[in-house]
Amino acid sequence: MATYTTVPIRTAARSCEVAWFDDLCGGDTEFLGVLDESRRSNAAHCSSIAQLADQLGFKNLLLPTSYMVGQEGIPFAAAMAGSTHQMNLLLAIRTGEIHPPMLARHIATLDHLLKGRLTINIINSDLPGLREDPAFRYQRCAEVIEILQQAWRKDAIHHQGKVYTDLQLSTDPVKPYQQNGGPLLYFGGTSPGSRDLCARYCDVFLMWPETEESIYATMQDMSQRAAAENRTIDFGLRIHIIVRETEQEARAHARHIMSRFDANTLNLKTRAQDAQSEGVKRQDALRNDKADADDFVEPNLWMGIGRARSGCGGALVGTPAQIVAKLNRYMDMGIRSFILSGYPLMEEARLVAEHILPQLSLAQLNVLQGRKPSSTPITPLTTASLR
Repeated sequence: MATYTTVPIRTAARSCEVAWFDDLCGGDTEFLGVLDESRRSNAAHCSSIAQLADQLGFKNLLLPTSYMVGQEGIPFAAAMAGSTHQMNLLLAIRTGEIHPPMLARHIATLDHLLKGRLTINIINSDLPGLREDPAFRYQRCAEVIEILQQAWRKDAIHHQGKVYTDLQLSTDPVKPYQQNGGPLLYFGGTSPGSRDLCARYCDVFLMWPETEESIYATMQDMSQRAAAENRTIDFGLRIHIIVRETEQEARAHARHIMSRFDANTLNLKTRAQDAQSEGVKRQDALRNDKADADDFVEPNLWMGIGRARSGCGGALVGTPAQIVAKLNRYMDMGIRSFILSGYPLMEEARLVAEHILPQLSLAQLNVLQGRKPSSTPITPLTTASLR
């Protein structure tokens, strides 16, 4: 097992933000690949997930975005402002869908409704129904973030770009509740262009499940990119969880949720917009090249979900002690945010809250960061050594 010579990113303490996932895009089910009519992605079901996660003590809640049957994130987040009270909301925003000054206004309004309990997941992907040049998407995403940051941090927006030209506006209408720079920006993406965007502009780099060595190599690369920009970033991991009292029971549930999956039928993976993304392809390659007969690629890391679902394709599977030990290893590597989920969402949230949350030192990431990104450059992470 690898031992990591760790350079703490912001703190040596094992404190972390543990978020849950809401089903705004559809797919909550007992059996992967099977539409569950009792768990449709409607306002009532998604609201129940959000309220339960808040009551159980999760510190954030990912609200994804997709042009699929389900709920749209911005109005849903506004609806949840009055019925959640403790946790943050991590709202996914696909750049380019809303004119940036108006997007700044949407986000600022939400931030006030939530009294600062808002974080943003920046999505840089093709707009629904379009196939766009990647270089154009990177340029558009960078300009949107620049405009948002001017709107939240300066007295006026003065932007002259290639995509958005000659914007000259007062920022009085778009000042957020969080007056130290606005909501934290989370960002995920595997391509070099995506990594550069995150290193230059964002606060948290989100990753999908891979082996520890692969994750750590990505963190090294991102740390060096951020240092070149004289910035620091935090790291997050989006991963599913199957926790049971025994490892045999946990593995049995993994088999259970895949027991009705038919790879020859249309499923959420094939119809999802990110099904051909580089991150999904990396997970598929990992499973094809490294997995055992049960789709485990290292102890307690199961990549079977990626057969049925796009996006996050792996799960930690095991006992409470095994999963907490794995989360501690990730924290020792420098990860401080975990976005968890399980199938079905509400039932698994209760199990994670019972078995995992009490064993962790929990905090919201904006609190861990002092609600303000540090200006101290990060020391690049050192190379992992195997022992």
